[in-house]
Amino acid sequence: MKRLAMHKIRDALRLSEQGLSPKKIGGSIGVGRSTVQEYLSRARVAGLCWPLPDGLSDGDLERLLFPRTAGDVRGSFAQPDWAYVHAELRRKGVTLMLLWEEYRGVHPDGYGYSRYCELYTRWEGKLSPVMRQRHPAGERLFVDYAGQTVDVVCPKTGEVRTAQIFVATLGASNYTYVEAS
Repeated sequence: MKRLAMHKIRDALRLSEQGLSPKKIGGSIGVGRSTVQEYLSRARVAGLCWPLPDGLSDGDLERLLFPRTAGDVRGSFAQPDWAYVHAELRRKGVTLMLLWEEYRGVHPDGYGYSRYCELYTRWEGKLSPVMRQRHPAGERLFVDYAGQTVDVVCPKTGEVRTAQIFVATLGASNYTYVEAS
């Protein structure tokens, strides 16, 4: 649940004390009825009512309404070294799956693979902004050999030969040509 600003929670408690229904309170502060009911329920559990005690800061109010539970503490996993992960991914043959398996070997109760990938992607997104480049049609052709070599088997003779994957892409259209050579 996304948390409301503390001033809205204070307004909800004040309006509840004045006898307004959760629906009217929600309309007044711009949230749904069920959200208002959730916050009023949390206030009851915390023993809060309007007027709030003098000197109760927003941080104190948040800690009263959202106490840390054993589940919160249990859910905090060891953080991977994202800089190391990023550097390792540049090496030939290293994948995010391999690095995750290495991480789980050290931290068996750590993040699952999908969450690990999500957190890495989020971390990587903070590294540097994307630089957009314009490539006028016919002006640029990008050429490279892709990854490791592959074995190609001749269907007639059964001869196996090693081939590299050649890739060329036009800059403007992203038209791509691939060939095993």
